[in-house]
Amino acid sequence: MANINEYLLWRGDIPISSKFKFNEVDSMILARFSYLLFDKICMSERETIETISQKMKHIPNEAFRYNGDKELITYLGQSNRFKDMVVTDYISTNDKEAEKQFCAITIHISDKEMYISYIGTDSTIYGWKEDFNMAFMDNVPCQLAGKEYAEQITQKYPNKKVRMGGHSKGGNVAIYSAITVSPMIQKRMIKVYNYDGPGFHKKIIEKYGNATILNKIETYIPQDSIIGRILNHKEKMKIVLSNEKGIFQHDIYSWQVERDDLIQLNQNTETSENIDQTLTDWLETTTAEQRKIFVDTVFELFYSTDANTFGEISKNLSENIPKMLRKYGEISTEDKRVITNMVKILATSYIHIIRKKEIMKLDNMKEEYRNKSKVKLQEMDMKYFKKPNKKKQ
Repeated sequence: MANINEYLLWRGDIPISSKFKFNEVDSMILARFSYLLFDKICMSERETIETISQKMKHIPNEAFRYNGDKELITYLGQSNRFKDMVVTDYISTNDKEAEKQFCAITIHISDKEMYISYIGTDSTIYGWKEDFNMAFMDNVPCQLAGKEYAEQITQKYPNKKVRMGGHSKGGNVAIYSAITVSPMIQKRMIKVYNYDGPGFHKKIIEKYGNATILNKIETYIPQDSIIGRILNHKEKMKIVLSNEKGIFQHDIYSWQVERDDLIQLNQNTETSENIDQTLTDWLETTTAEQRKIFVDTVFELFYSTDANTFGEISKNLSENIPKMLRKYGEISTEDKRVITNMVKILATSYIHIIRKKEIMKLDNMKEEYRNKSKVKLQEMDMKYFKKPNKKKQ
């Protein structure tokens, strides 16, 4: 088995053609492309993947956002399949006050096709806060920015077909952009790829999710998926094999590739199903206002540390925990009650789902035992109580 970097070493020498078509693994690579450190280099209006790779060559491995990113851009720059693709229209607009974290870039696959790649959540606290805001907001700033970017890019390159995608929140932004742009732009879309990104509230899907565009969207989630199971999905979904466990499966470098395809599984793990049902129950049994109080208050505790990233919080836990406890003491009694109640609902729902499944398992075992017992009794009847043969006259 292999991951996307090993795929590049194997398939990278073969250009995209009618025989070796653009595939879901190629898309995952370009979805990941937006995570690279474009703000660390001098970007001209028109680059190629090869020139970007050369510019990023001297950035140390530890400076990249995630393990695997340095290898990715290195192999891309050496790859006949990708290196000559033109890269344009990089944009990054992070705004802590607006709780907005957004980045996008366009990769021109050929003279006829382009790929809009949206970044997922970075390590900033406000970037994660924007994710959690999806629990109570119909749309968040990065989604609106994604739609605006798609409209600008399709207008700038009017003769090109469009693919778009992203990993994590980037996949969610790709879908939101696809379902909310005009039908004229939607006709130009070939496919939209979401790699373990959250879904949407039902009313958003009902408002925008027409069958034509939904048929062009595909979501990929690992077997233990948590992030990708949040909120609702109406598009096609594929379950793929990760060699990690639990939340660490969100890392797409752990997703396994065989030749030109991601290795698929038939179903998610029981843990993933339990979490999905718990989150669904939580969203259906609480109000948007309750969820807003819960999310806002929890992140107030993080903000009280004056840290910009969760990494900074964890590095100075001895200083930051007392700060968060002091902040918690300042929270109103009513907000504390809401938080306690929300946690209780989550815990109760999860325990109820586990117990219900255990009872179902027990009932199935009992039924299986009864069926086996019936078969044994029938066999005994046949052996010891069969009718005697009539004697010949």
